[in-house]
Amino acid sequence: MKSNTLTIIKKEFARFFGDRQLIFTAIIMPGLLIYLIYTLMGNGMSQMMTEGMDENVTVRVENMPETLAPMFADTDSLNIKVIPSPFTQKDIDLLEDKEINTVLLRFPTNFDTLLVTYDPQSGELAPNIEIYYNSANNASQRVYTMLETMFTTFEDQMSNRFDINRADCEEQTFDQASSDDVLGNILSKLIPMLILMMLFSGVMAIAPSAIAGEKERGTIATLLVTPMRRNELALGKIVSLSAIALLSGLSSFIGIVLSLPKMIQADAEGVELGLNYTGSDYIVLLLIILASVLIMASAVSLLSALAKDVKNAGTMITPFMLVVMLCGLMPMFQNGASENLAVYLIPFYNSIEVMTAVFAHELQWTPVLITLAANIVYTSIAVWGLTRMFNSEKVMFSK
Repeated sequence: MKSNTLTIIKKEFARFFGDRQLIFTAIIMPGLLIYLIYTLMGNGMSQMMTEGMDENVTVRVENMPETLAPMFADTDSLNIKVIPSPFTQKDIDLLEDKEINTVLLRFPTNFDTLLVTYDPQSGELAPNIEIYYNSANNASQRVYTMLETMFTTFEDQMSNRFDINRADCEEQTFDQASSDDVLGNILSKLIPMLILMMLFSGVMAIAPSAIAGEKERGTIATLLVTPMRRNELALGKIVSLSAIALLSGLSSFIGIVLSLPKMIQADAEGVELGLNYTGSDYIVLLLIILASVLIMASAVSLLSALAKDVKNAGTMITPFMLVVMLCGLMPMFQNGASENLAVYLIPFYNSIEVMTAVFAHELQWTPVLITLAANIVYTSIAVWGLTRMFNSEKVMFSK
């Protein structure tokens, strides 16, 4: 009985270790993918936390108290320029432009004296430090967080003798980020990933069986002996798969168009959050979805042609799916779309970046055109590669 068991074990070991593709998929690939995914996620989180650190921020301080002046003495290392000067409501309104790297800081008149004379038990309002900023600007948000932390620590030392950003009226707002910027920032981190996953699931539902299924059933031989050129067969496969998958893409696009205006109507305090997306935004989103489906269908077709059967195709496509998922997660660890045009040459990631720009109200046409051109080129390369595979008897009739 033991000999029979050992025979089975040897047989299974021989089958497993004799298949280099299976060794890579089952042993090498999991560790490699985990390393790559966590490395990229770690780099993304580090970039998100340090974003804006290299940008100079001007802090205009009104009524700078002598007590707190030493706290601002070493701000050069933090890229902060402190200017003691008064400001008006007009200056506050200008902060709505998220490109302005400015924070406005206002202390009450005679703040040092108020700290000494204020009695927390009196029931009167404490002296209030006002910090005006724009959370949609990374540098402004960074300086605001630093100032708030610094003042909170000082407040604890002073037995809570002052407040920070206490709204004295309903109309008073310290964060000058517009509702569109706030909502766009949220949507840009979530929606692109959901779109990419829906598109990929649509491609996965049909692509593996279209080529690997033909090989498994033996019908691929019939197609290959028909009087047609192999590049016509390859192009026909990719176009037909893409056309079917595009229905999934169009469905996703229609769902987005119909749901965006109703996704978030108001925040917790009842302030209206409008969605200011234009017709050009929707057109770009549609073009990117279609281009993404084309390159997805092309890539999955190549992997399906390499596979021996549908099950093997699913195994080979799994790491590709994880890479696509990783691309979809990247917007969560960055602030807005990348300004580096080189990233728009990276397949799938370029589509994510453009969709992020659309939802974050940062759309620029140069990245869009680069992304569309790159995806068309990659699709053409995939057609050429699939043609070469159809011309290879070893690939088409592998067992």
